[in-house]
Amino acid sequence: MIRVFLVDDEPLALKRLTRLLEETGRVKITGTSTDPVDALSCIASNPPEALFLDIQMPGMNGFELLGLLDPQPPTIFTTAFDQYALRAFEVNSIDYLLKPVEAQQLTRALNKLERLRASEPRADLKAVVAQLAEALRAPQTQYLSRVASRTGERVQFIDLSQVTHFFAEDKLTYAATPAKRHVVDHTISDLEKKLDPAKWVRIHRATLLNIDYLLEIDAWFGGRVLARLKDPKRTELQVARDRVRPLRDKLGLST
Repeated sequence: MIRVFLVDDEPLALKRLTRLLEETGRVKITGTSTDPVDALSCIASNPPEALFLDIQMPGMNGFELLGLLDPQPPTIFTTAFDQYALRAFEVNSIDYLLKPVEAQQLTRALNKLERLRASEPRADLKAVVAQLAEALRAPQTQYLSRVASRTGERVQFIDLSQVTHFFAEDKLTYAATPAKRHVVDHTISDLEKKLDPAKWVRIHRATLLNIDYLLEIDAWFGGRVLARLKDPKRTELQVARDRVRPLRDKLGLST
């Protein structure tokens, strides 16, 4: 079994991750910590084979902590913020998990960890981690510019400029582009908080619209409205009655 150490400043998140890892029977947890400073001394005294590391933590972010370790163990980053997750993935330490961590995601990350644990680390990893730590301390852009879509081991990054709308269906969330739709690891509510409100508006409890793709709106029965898009299919999206006023306000239309 792989010897791992867990660091997360959120006790509930740490408890959940501990439980999920124990249920796999594939790792031995050598220790956990909610304090990144305390974690450093624990890791130094008993180095793990791999690290599960939160990115956003008070006092010291995950990239800073990793930058102080020598050697740097294979790391699976955990984060609730996709913008940081994408950076962590680019570091290619191993993988990242978006909170709340799900068993299926964890299995995928452990599979990858087992395949790569014997590989040589990237020579430039320490320099990349240092750059990310510095960037994380600086003011961050508040809104996403792209989202990740997973298909098995493959991860595709989709620019938001290509997404006409997000919608929820059958307990999954999709990013719709003119070419196809992509499953993403977000809820509609999460996306509403992370997308630029100047470009995105929620028109239904299950739909977020990119107003750059809005072609026209038509009045419909019951005080509702249909939004017709600029995509080749001229997709029509229902605007809920309680969302009509916010949409009109966003478009600068009088009632």
